[in-house]
Amino acid sequence: MKPIFHARLVNGPFYDPVLYINFLYQSRAILFDIGDISSLSAKEILKITHVFVTHTHMDHFIGFDMLLRIMLGRNKRVVFFGPEGFLKNIEGKLSGYTWNLVSEYKTDFRIVANEVQEERIITREYPCNKKFLPECEKVSLFDDVILREPSFFVKTVILDHNRIPCLGFFIKENFHVNINKEKLKELGLPVGPWLSRFKEEVYKNREKDMEFVVTWEEKGKVVKEERFSFQKLVKEIAIITPGQKITYITDVTGSRENIEKIIEFAKGSDILFIEAAFLERDRELAKKKSHLTAKQAGMIAREAKVKKIVLFHYSPRYFENPSEIEKEAISEFKKGEKECMDLSL
Repeated sequence: MKPIFHARLVNGPFYDPVLYINFLYQSRAILFDIGDISSLSAKEILKITHVFVTHTHMDHFIGFDMLLRIMLGRNKRVVFFGPEGFLKNIEGKLSGYTWNLVSEYKTDFRIVANEVQEERIITREYPCNKKFLPECEKVSLFDDVILREPSFFVKTVILDHNRIPCLGFFIKENFHVNINKEKLKELGLPVGPWLSRFKEEVYKNREKDMEFVVTWEEKGKVVKEERFSFQKLVKEIAIITPGQKITYITDVTGSRENIEKIIEFAKGSDILFIEAAFLERDRELAKKKSHLTAKQAGMIAREAKVKKIVLFHYSPRYFENPSEIEKEAISEFKKGEKECMDLSL
């Protein structure tokens, strides 16, 4: 069964953190962090609808300018989420340019920025044709589910990175819908664009009974339509399984509090993308720099019972031998027996 989310790190493990998540069969993508995105094509950048920023250190935020450059002059809306102080950082970026020409644009490009605080989320919009001056401020109570759509949701957790808040994120399907191709053949139903529409209706109206129109198309034109009971189609052709979960954690102090939060947050992930900045032998340096060791990353993945771990954000001190980091983390991840470990640095 093909997963909806196809996630890949944009850069190598020694370079800026950026996780690009492409949506299968949709012209859409999201980012976790927006460091250097110069290796992404304009086509890939134009798919981005949401950007989730852990914190605004340069290596996690410098790609904002490139995204802005590509999106200018287009009918686009990009939604950002970031930690406390994020709106000031967004406005600082936008105020660094001269916008005397944008009022002439006929297109409506706007940035919607959300600042996630302990008890509330502050949202502001920045329309391009109004020189990106902020408007439409809203304040809502903090909810750890920061984005909810019919087929998936995104959740955040506030962690500590050297005395500044740093957000962790996961994206999870509510459930996964695949199509039984053999049943399609038995029922004489075609493969075509209607299946995407059908999946969307399953996500939105799984329990409802209603009519659903199946279309036969040739060369992009509808040549036949037939109405079916939606619930009958769901029972006949839909294979519904638990949804995919992808978690992203980086730039966090290896404290007991952080580690316990991350284990709970990442529990049951299909993929855990997690930093492994230092080796365990350099644990004191990891503490000073406020990062995880490879051993801690592996232990977190094991305790959270994730299916797969992907490491990134290595310190350049290991540039000559990066395999050491992977070996240490995977060894810890694959330990069969739980050990009583001192989780704190």
